[in-house]
Amino acid sequence: MTRRLRAALTVVVAAVIGAATLAGCSSPGSDDGTVRFALDWTPNTNHTGLYAAIENGWFEEAGLDVEVLPYNDTSPDVLVASGGADFGISFQPSSTFSKAAGAQSVSVLAPLQRWASGIAVRADAQDITRPRDLDGKTYAGFGDPGEQALLQQVIRADGGRGEFTTVTLGTSAYEAVYSGQADFTSSFYAWEGIEAERRGTPMRYFDQTDYGIPEQYAIVVDGNRDWLEANPDRARAFVGALERGYRFAADDPDAAADLLIAANPGVFTDEELVHESQRMLAERYMRDANGDVGRQTFEQWAGYSGFLYRAGVLTGPDGTPLTSEPDWSEYFTDEYLDSP
Repeated sequence: MTRRLRAALTVVVAAVIGAATLAGCSSPGSDDGTVRFALDWTPNTNHTGLYAAIENGWFEEAGLDVEVLPYNDTSPDVLVASGGADFGISFQPSSTFSKAAGAQSVSVLAPLQRWASGIAVRADAQDITRPRDLDGKTYAGFGDPGEQALLQQVIRADGGRGEFTTVTLGTSAYEAVYSGQADFTSSFYAWEGIEAERRGTPMRYFDQTDYGIPEQYAIVVDGNRDWLEANPDRARAFVGALERGYRFAADDPDAAADLLIAANPGVFTDEELVHESQRMLAERYMRDANGDVGRQTFEQWAGYSGFLYRAGVLTGPDGTPLTSEPDWSEYFTDEYLDSP
């Protein structure tokens, strides 16, 4: 999961350097009736709703032929923005960076409604018991321009200076911490956290929202704006079936995990990890305060994305920092969802 997150955040560099190209080369997508969906990493429980919809025949029922594009070196944000994919998995931060830089994309559904990761240290680290103890330590990072501002705020909110060293590592985050290459990292509770426990190398976490960081959508699905406008009926049918898949995953996590495994034979060496992960996501992260799945609010987009803007890390199409706050209502839409 850590490598998946780091890979997805390469969109930041691509968006800043090639924003004008991304904004100008977007196309209405394939003309053969196929809907192309880009994964952000190998199949995992962030994708369970997609595979539930596929395996249950809900896309076919909606008259759609869905092509799942396996992850490669091009992030889903870049593929969606350029018209290489019609939809793709993203994260609120990377979606924000991409859109701010000129990408023709919009979030159409939020599978995970809140932070699903935390600042992680070894569970037996006696010298790190609170965020201010991270001063002077080494962070295993992922190249996200917003992560330094976030960590600084968390540490300073606890009375620290916010001074630490960052290294970007290709190894799994918790393994880097346990091997001594770093003192802390950011880790997904519902995959790396469970995996660490199962391996006997547990982590202890500091939750960002306990230290003044706004809530964020941990996972979103971005759509290409030009494709959406050119294909409104297919867009509504696709997002509706996808929403149905994620509702199924929230309602029956074990059955959904079985469908994810069945759709990807040989991918998962630890099938119980898949089940535990999906149960955790269903219990804690997939529903909003009203019990709904997939919906988004202006307040939540303005919260964390607004934090990125105020931190000065969002750049426009010309690569320079934004000087006025974006209209966050343009960054997401619920219009394609089926549920009221």
